[in-house]
Amino acid sequence: MDQILNQIGELVLGAVPTMLLFIFLVIAYSLLVRRPLERMLAERRARTTGAVEKARDAISAAEARTAEYEERMRQARAEIFAAREARLKQWTQERDTVLSQARAATSQRVKAGKAELEESLVAARGQIEAASAELSEQVLHAVMPEAVL
Repeated sequence: MDQILNQIGELVLGAVPTMLLFIFLVIAYSLLVRRPLERMLAERRARTTGAVEKARDAISAAEARTAEYEERMRQARAEIFAAREARLKQWTQERDTVLSQARAATSQRVKAGKAELEESLVAARGQIEAASAELSEQVLHAVMPEAVL
């Protein structure tokens, strides 16, 4: 058993430089490769995350601007529609006013024409009656001799 322990002690003693070299390599790897690599990855992750957040912020800002633009478009359309309706009402009122004036003027002309026609009719009847009386006298004189009358 002594011999086995002796051999194990020699193996452990022979493995010490290998273990020290391994520990040195692990420390060197940690200092030279792993830490700079982790720093680089963290920086890359931060940049990526920052870029994604900036992109999200830009998208939300664009959506807000789009919503604002759409609201302005709705308001502009409503204003245009209201102005159009007001213009149509105004034109309708103007048309109605002009039509009523034209109707009133036409009604006055018709009344004046009727009155004039009535006067002409009365005058014509008077002339016809006068002419008829004169004509009947002439017919009477022509048909009947003067002695009978």
